[in-house]
Amino acid sequence: MACPGVAGRSYGDLMQIRLPDPVPEYARLLPSDPSAPAGLVFVAAPAVGDGWSAVQAELTEAFELTRSAVQEDTPVLYVVDNAALLGQTGPGNAMVATGLLSAARTAAVEGAKRGATCNVLAVGSDSDPGDVALWVDHLMSSTAVNGEVVRLGSGHLGKALP
Repeated sequence: MACPGVAGRSYGDLMQIRLPDPVPEYARLLPSDPSAPAGLVFVAAPAVGDGWSAVQAELTEAFELTRSAVQEDTPVLYVVDNAALLGQTGPGNAMVATGLLSAARTAAVEGAKRGATCNVLAVGSDSDPGDVALWVDHLMSSTAVNGEVVRLGSGHLGKALP
């Protein structure tokens, strides 16, 4: 069963990619191959703002789509801005990014019982879109990583992060 249709691309019972409007540059090369593995890739809006209604709408959409994917035992990947995850782009963006991180860890624990995974890909401002697409494909097709944050870009190089 496919996830419900939303903005983005859906491939029937295969991978669904939820893209915000406007689409971040790093998300423009995400897999468009209909043979891509099943699951949900949720690309968080890069500029939610600080209004509670926008934050709530973004997290509610993520929850609904994630619930559908988890019920089907398919992988889930949240793609967030690394600076938002570190609280560097405003409170609303940080709430969405850290909320998705918490959701990923919770879904990972639940999904692990059935072999499904949930991870976060934190994309830095200097990340190559091709690298983002490669990591999305890897994280969606492997069960070796679950409940983790994979950071791309040089913004965190040599830093101890929470």
